[in-house]
Amino acid sequence: MGLLDILLGRSKAVPPNLDQLFSLPSAAITLETAADYRPTGSGSVCFKAAEGGGFTVLRDEVDKLLALDNGKFTSTTDSYGFTWLVRQTAPDDLETLVTDLHAVNTSLVDAGFGSALLCTLVAFTNGTEPLGLVYLYKRGSWYPFVPVGTDRRDNAKELQIKSVVGADLNFEQDLSRWFPIYGAPGL
Repeated sequence: MGLLDILLGRSKAVPPNLDQLFSLPSAAITLETAADYRPTGSGSVCFKAAEGGGFTVLRDEVDKLLALDNGKFTSTTDSYGFTWLVRQTAPDDLETLVTDLHAVNTSLVDAGFGSALLCTLVAFTNGTEPLGLVYLYKRGSWYPFVPVGTDRRDNAKELQIKSVVGADLNFEQDLSRWFPIYGAPGL
């Protein structure tokens, strides 16, 4: 980072560390014992493809991935144009879910589409309310998302979750980066 970047307030992007996904199973144990949230078995990878030729190549790559996985993943596009590759496993098989999500992310990065990746979401529940642990690629960090309606979230619960598993995951420190992902698959 140069002097001009410092003066203009620009920061260097944090490269994604996809191996951070593998820290989730141990964080899930902490989350279950301290806050009674358990995995639902649902996880997804979200990306936004640009228009034009790049989109066609990305869509072809995703279609190839979906064809190779023997039906493990489904694909859905939300109202904002984001594509979600959704994986469902048994709730007690978080390791397989994380491994499969990591494989999709790695495949997309290796194919040159890392810049299209937005986040990975893994869903949890305490029996009455959902919780999503979200990994932001462009920040290299996690944050919790607790929706409590179609356009509301429980910020206090999100901060509580951060305090519970903050030692297990690299949490995003800038709370303004904790984006709501209402209607995300699995939540």
